[in-house]
Amino acid sequence: MSVLAVSGLQKNFGGVRAVDDVSFSVAAGEMLALIGPNGAGKTTCFNMVGGQLAPDHGAIHLAAQNVTGLAPRQIWRLGVGRTFQITATFASMTVRENVQMALISHHRGLWRIVRAARFSHVAEASDLLGQLGLDDQADRAAGLLAYGDLKRLELAMALASRPTLLLMDEPTAGMAPTERMALMALTRRLATERGLAVLFTEHDMDVVFGVADRILVLDRGRLIAEGSGTEIRANPQVRAVYLGTGATSGGH
Repeated sequence: MSVLAVSGLQKNFGGVRAVDDVSFSVAAGEMLALIGPNGAGKTTCFNMVGGQLAPDHGAIHLAAQNVTGLAPRQIWRLGVGRTFQITATFASMTVRENVQMALISHHRGLWRIVRAARFSHVAEASDLLGQLGLDDQADRAAGLLAYGDLKRLELAMALASRPTLLLMDEPTAGMAPTERMALMALTRRLATERGLAVLFTEHDMDVVFGVADRILVLDRGRLIAEGSGTEIRANPQVRAVYLGTGATSGGH
């Protein structure tokens, strides 16, 4: 059974159909890339899956549960983690405290934040930081981290809820080329080890072809191609509307 199944997804903004009858699925342990030129509908599609937008038509299932139209927090509670193009961390808190906050929220302990946060889930936070290679920076303020480390911290926070599906919106934006591949190789390893389904949008084609098991290509809201990296590279329609133009910018 697929971790995520999207069927007939559609979204209109006024007279513009941003997403038009898009269907796909993501299996456990699979990394699925969603790419396309500017205005293709990637971010709109992505935000419907995450609950930031409600679809006009279609259905979104997480495992066997219909999550269509649920709010982001409801979807998160059902096992969906997310990272954002612009990192969302608490700059004045330590690296460990950022992960502890995510764990406290996951365990529904927000009422205890003021008096007990620093003592909550210490071992679990440290274990997550170890998996992400951040254990040696656990006591540093998040605001002092290099950008690549900040991206890894955000990933650790997303994993705190033990998701079955991870959504990554332009995960390598702003990173140096070597940092990009390192972050996505780490994500690839975690997906394999945890049986984690990963859906990501990305503008760097080296990253996409380097880590994705399958690639979906959108153009003007419609799904025009799906397949392996080799199949996508050879697809004449994809080359005409995206790869062949030299476009590398991830549009909405």
